[in-house]
Amino acid sequence: MHPITCRDAYSYRDDPAVPDFDDDGPRVFMDGECVLCTAGARLIARFDRAGAFRIIRVQSDTGRAVLKHYGLNPDDPESWLYLVEGKAHAGLDGMIRAGARIGGPGRLLQVFRVLPGAVQEWLYRRMARNRYRLFGRTDMCAVADPELRARLVE
Repeated sequence: MHPITCRDAYSYRDDPAVPDFDDDGPRVFMDGECVLCTAGARLIARFDRAGAFRIIRVQSDTGRAVLKHYGLNPDDPESWLYLVEGKAHAGLDGMIRAGARIGGPGRLLQVFRVLPGAVQEWLYRRMARNRYRLFGRTDMCAVADPELRARLVE
């Protein structure tokens, strides 16, 4: 179990360093410069039919503060966070949980559940650390379509 999952629900609300933000629904904190994260954000915008998910770039003030609250480094490529009902889930575990809630192709991430947690995190770290080299960079906000822009939180 990742140490952040041991935190009380909504613990960030009591942290004066974290600005107030709308946490009424699932939130994903992801790299706004990562091609893979941008593709994931577009999938969320397309397949989250309920429109519940909001996307917060780790480069934003809110993104940086929330990640720091959970002991994650917003400048570290391994920092990806799924926040639901005030509870945080990091890395591949967070992606699997978010994918299950979104449905559609997001459910495909469930195949990683057969792997032990340590192996899941090893795979996630390998991909995260090499994502710019393998896939390049982009700006999630520069080319955001209306569906994605509606989900971005600054």
